[in-house]
Amino acid sequence: MNQDLVDEIEYMIDLLTKSGFFSQDEILEILEDQFIEYEIDFSEFDISPNDFNNNNFSVLEKTFKKLSEKAIICVHNCGYDFKEGVDDIYELYVHLINNKYSALGFCFYTFEDVEQAIERDILKLTFGDFQRDENKSLEIGEIVYQKLIDAKFKVNWDNTVNSPIEIINFKWDKKYSEDTEYEIEGAYELFTGVMNEK
Repeated sequence: MNQDLVDEIEYMIDLLTKSGFFSQDEILEILEDQFIEYEIDFSEFDISPNDFNNNNFSVLEKTFKKLSEKAIICVHNCGYDFKEGVDDIYELYVHLINNKYSALGFCFYTFEDVEQAIERDILKLTFGDFQRDENKSLEIGEIVYQKLIDAKFKVNWDNTVNSPIEIINFKWDKKYSEDTEYEIEGAYELFTGVMNEK
């Protein structure tokens, strides 16, 4: 196996482990899919859980819960990139509507955003209104921005609908937990749970 391939595999293992969203089995599955043409024995690689403490991530989770109380759907690790994230959020919205729930808007970050958070300590949040109404989207952005400020995050945003809200100096510290669902399944559980409490 050439060194470039080894480096690429080790980078992927490091990234998937640090993201805190995947079990060891899931990481193995992702690697097997990604490098399917190479017939690699991944047992030679160390895939062990990270030793993070969830300090920052738990504050983010609480903030997402508070936003859900304002009827804003919040999704952790929503798709791989922006396009997939938007597709996933609309799929979730349709599912909620079909089950008689209504939402004002959305807020999410993708796996690419997690990668940036790990590498640069900046987490970008995409927000918006499901009808693509600029004024309503801006209102959603302002609510998200304020809740992040209330949570004592350092936040950067130019107050426009075309720019994501950035949590800066955000040290990514999510530890893997098999007890909690994330992505759109977890967001559905959180949102419907909060709405049913009202």
